[in-house]
Amino acid sequence: MSDATAISTALFDIDGTLLVTGGAGAVAWQHAFRELYEVDANIGEHTHAGMTDPEIAAIVFREVIGRDGSEEERAAAIAAYLGHLEAAVNESSGYRVMPGIVDLLTRLTEAGTLLGIVTGNIESAAHLKLARADLNRFFAFGGYGSDSRDRTELTKKALERGGVVVGAELDRAAAIGVGDTPRDVNACHGAGIRVVGVATGSYTVAQLREAGADWALATVESDFPL
Repeated sequence: MSDATAISTALFDIDGTLLVTGGAGAVAWQHAFRELYEVDANIGEHTHAGMTDPEIAAIVFREVIGRDGSEEERAAAIAAYLGHLEAAVNESSGYRVMPGIVDLLTRLTEAGTLLGIVTGNIESAAHLKLARADLNRFFAFGGYGSDSRDRTELTKKALERGGVVVGAELDRAAAIGVGDTPRDVNACHGAGIRVVGVATGSYTVAQLREAGADWALATVESDFPL
């Protein structure tokens, strides 16, 4: 893609790509499980970057509580997590938007590019994280962890919703995903779109390139394929 008209749709991951919350999500999960089960759930010890929120809830039940939670118990845990997330995000001293993101989103919007979210966060959590930096204004649709535990499936759901927004099926050859983990790369390829890997999370440029990213950049400021 050598010119701006080649990209008609761009799907962005949130954590590690658009922003970092400074551990606010982990804090909210800890509060939730302490409130419900009086246990300390250190999310960092049990999960990896790119997991969906439903996956996280299931893993914490299995590895911290010591059993598979029922559907009702997992739903209650997610509700408790959401109940603590907004305060955790707003109080986090480590919250920050990644370099170049606001400028890039502004340029893409001005170029007429359709922007969406593709994230393992359940939908309400995604918007809580974006709200502190007023990033919700850029995104018309998304695919979320509340759609599927499978990142490929939720990416397909995002593309489907994007088609609803414009009134026609999206051209996947003209769509890209932007993410910071190999899971993002695999999900976007599985959904039939190309991927910009950005090394602003837990993985290096070399690791993202090895994972198959079509472009692997240090940040979105580095030769983003506009």
